[in-house]
Amino acid sequence: MEAEALIALAERVLAPTYRRPPVLFTHGEGMYVYDANGRRYLDFVAGIAVCALGHADPGVAQVVAEQARRLVHLSNLYHTEPHLRLAEALVAHSFADRVFFCNSGAEAAEAALKFARKFARLRFGPHKTGFVAFTHSFHGRTMGALSVTEKPAYREPFAPLIPGVTFVPFNDVEAAQASITEATCAVIVEPIQGEGGVNVASPEFLRALRARCDEVGALLIFDEVQCGLGRTGTLWAYEAYGVEPDLLTVAKPLANGLPIGAVLMREAVAAALQPGDHGSTFAGGPLVTAVALHVFRRLCDPAFLAHVREVGEYLMARLRALALPGVKEIRGRGLLVGIEIEGDARAVVAAALERGLLITTAGDTVVRLVPPLIVERAHIDEALGILEEAMRAALSSHVSHT
Repeated sequence: MEAEALIALAERVLAPTYRRPPVLFTHGEGMYVYDANGRRYLDFVAGIAVCALGHADPGVAQVVAEQARRLVHLSNLYHTEPHLRLAEALVAHSFADRVFFCNSGAEAAEAALKFARKFARLRFGPHKTGFVAFTHSFHGRTMGALSVTEKPAYREPFAPLIPGVTFVPFNDVEAAQASITEATCAVIVEPIQGEGGVNVASPEFLRALRARCDEVGALLIFDEVQCGLGRTGTLWAYEAYGVEPDLLTVAKPLANGLPIGAVLMREAVAAALQPGDHGSTFAGGPLVTAVALHVFRRLCDPAFLAHVREVGEYLMARLRALALPGVKEIRGRGLLVGIEIEGDARAVVAAALERGLLITTAGDTVVRLVPPLIVERAHIDEALGILEEAMRAALSSHVSHT
């Protein structure tokens, strides 16, 4: 009864910006979460690709407790060791020379766009302000990030947005080359689109973006908020392409559920910035960066990344071997997988929830699987058994009418 009362309370006190199922979750452990009735669910959402180490990880809990007893917040007016050590680690394990901390992926996108504008203004003058982004892109819901997010349903209720953004078909080399001009200050792209349908960029596409940006003096921004930090089997998604950006946004799994984002950048971009250009009261606080340093060190472990690649290959092979109804395409890399179906992906998500499996969508017709990176083969077998049943239940009527 208490759970029902709390769910009813949500209808009265929360802004209606989410459509949540009538389930109240209370705790989790590893690959599983539990509701107020004690029912267990296998989690293949991971807080939307956030909980890389699963739920209630003992190492994370220990760092939280120890740091909370020492120092939680001080603001960016002062130095603390955790944020400096985290920045040092991020630089040491990436293309970047400098790091800016923020609190979320959308904030990281906002900062990257601002930094690109400042760099272009100083290097080339006030005329170079345009951005190029891509169809099916998703970079966040704040005004700047939304301006480079293509989906009309997200954009139109809040128009007008930031001007000067050109959208180009994803993976279309010729269209991208034609649209990136001397007036372009930056190109922003996800190497693997998450929210937009788990669409994988081709190597030729990212190489062409890098070359064209170099030709016209534009910066190349990779959004790895969802596909970075081990999700695809390499620490950074760009590593599989052999193409490096000028700026990179990261957030979701960095602190395993505590809010943090970051922009990694080359020295030339950082040189355009000065005190007062950007800031954040909470960003890079000692508590969250202490946890993030612990998480990042574990995600960097070659054995951990090898595990992600191995179970990711197993997941993809098992999916392709199943005779799932209504499947048009299975795509992705590592543990970022999309199943495009002939039907409503939300119906599959609901049917899976009823059967004890958490999955999510990536658009109207794509079921997305983004489990914690600690997932084992046995979890995949369990999940796919439930998924097959859920898809047959949810899509049987649709398939029978097509």
